[in-house]
Amino acid sequence: MSIQKLSLPSKAIICEVAPRDGFQMEADWIPTEEKVKIIRKLAKTGVKSIEVTSFVHPKAIPQLKDAEEVVGTVIDEMNGIDLRALVPNLKGAERAVLAGVKKVKTMLSATDSHSLSNANATVKDAQDKQAPIFDYASKENIAVMGSVSVAFGCPFEGAVPVKRLVEIVRRYNESGVREISLADTTGMAHPKQVYDTLEVLLKEFPHITYSMHFHNTRGMALANTLAALQQGVTHYDSSIAGLGGCPYAPGATGNVATEDLVHMLEEMGVSTSTNLDELIHAAEYVRNIISVDKDSYMLTAGPSSSLHEEKTEGQKKVD
Repeated sequence: MSIQKLSLPSKAIICEVAPRDGFQMEADWIPTEEKVKIIRKLAKTGVKSIEVTSFVHPKAIPQLKDAEEVVGTVIDEMNGIDLRALVPNLKGAERAVLAGVKKVKTMLSATDSHSLSNANATVKDAQDKQAPIFDYASKENIAVMGSVSVAFGCPFEGAVPVKRLVEIVRRYNESGVREISLADTTGMAHPKQVYDTLEVLLKEFPHITYSMHFHNTRGMALANTLAALQQGVTHYDSSIAGLGGCPYAPGATGNVATEDLVHMLEEMGVSTSTNLDELIHAAEYVRNIISVDKDSYMLTAGPSSSLHEEKTEGQKKVD
């Protein structure tokens, strides 16, 4: 029996999504100035990308009704950071561009059931409606990232066939989209599924950059990350303090915590160019402000290095 060596990329790029995915789930209003303060704290951690908000209709997500004000306040401060915003339609894209955003991410579900719940349209109809966004973005020289929610499992339909993802990615590809987020919105994915799915997609569309968006509903987000790493994927979404969820997916909980993801990657020698201590401080601040306990090992157990950094001698034997 041969033993296969674990193969990992040398670096990974983290996109912090708490200002969008995390905040949208909070019922109590987070003041605009607090959102801005949190984004500034996140910018100091070294993350290369932040999903700063969503330009959805205020009635759909009241928490993000201050999208223009948030973006307008921070956009000139984010030197070296790739700021992106989620947009549901052409109107949202126009608002984002007017606010100064240079990269937008579209919304799409992998199943008709989730799409009807989320966008009141089938997958095909929802993807058809994205064409004006792509045309507008091209005209305005704005980068577009596609996304696929419930890519690995739907709360209404169960496991998603890989061939369905191939069809969705093919249509994105035909529209000129070269970066796609695959979201395990309900935390139903498992490592073998992630590995096998990426194997198919990478073979079919090797020129597409895939970004993984794992939720930790069933404790598999870090294991799923390892499976994706073994396929050479280097882009990952995460949310400080494990905030997040989906209002249109029953039972969905938070994203993998950024501090936990970074800890695992750095321990394995995969560079993230982030400061773990700053991430933990930011996570503690966010959790105290929002006053909700979330899924974060770093906020409970702490980094592995903290167990020995002040211990210079071994334990003494007691006779």
